[in-house]
Amino acid sequence: MSVYISGVGLCAPGLPDWPTGRAVLAGLQPYSRDAAPRFDRVHLPRNEARRATLTVRLALQAADEALATAGLDAGCCAAVFACAGGNTEALDALCQALIQPERALSPGQFNHSTHNAPLGYWSIASGSMRPAVSVGAFDASFAAGLLEAFGLARLENRPVLLVAYDTPPPPALQPFRAVAVAFGLALLLTPDPRPGSIARLRNLRIRSGAAEPLPAGELERLRLANPAARGLPLLRRLARDRAGAVALPYLPDSRLELEVEPC
Repeated sequence: MSVYISGVGLCAPGLPDWPTGRAVLAGLQPYSRDAAPRFDRVHLPRNEARRATLTVRLALQAADEALATAGLDAGCCAAVFACAGGNTEALDALCQALIQPERALSPGQFNHSTHNAPLGYWSIASGSMRPAVSVGAFDASFAAGLLEAFGLARLENRPVLLVAYDTPPPPALQPFRAVAVAFGLALLLTPDPRPGSIARLRNLRIRSGAAEPLPAGELERLRLANPAARGLPLLRRLARDRAGAVALPYLPDSRLELEVEPC
């Protein structure tokens, strides 16, 4: 079985969009981690926009770019949102409130603490009524999301938007969770090729052994700094427009292998 990547979105320091990311990952442009991510593609109703957190904006920025690249309306797409930790800022705020004498819990903070909050905001923004799943698998979240999206695209025979994202935890949680930077990545998977499709993915399989690192340097440090950034080896293969295998981290002592063929 196979699916096609028909759109890509990026939102990360130094990688504000896919054209920039493609140039950096292809070795045509140096990587500058100091460049802040942009959020100019986040389209929400006024009330939701006011309450949107960094986690929500990160996911929606990448998602909108992937859809725009493919020229597809969100209403026709299923969605898989993959996140290792959810909104840890909201979780920390709730825990802080619980140790106060009044225990005044904010309904807004509770709403944002749920793992599927960004998916809910995307459903509001897009009006999509298609199947949608929120996936969490710690550092394997990108690979788990890709497996889910691949299967859903084949099963439903429709486009599926995969969005992977994570943000750094607040200071109190940083010793327990090493996520150093915000990173968002979106792939639009389609069961059949479309005009402008980038690559074909096939032969997904789980194997024992380590995953594929990037060459030593800033991009490899970025890959290790965020679970969603574990997808960078796949993006590098897409950017270089070369056929070959990619190995992504999955469960302990295992990897997700897949073959990439440029369109």
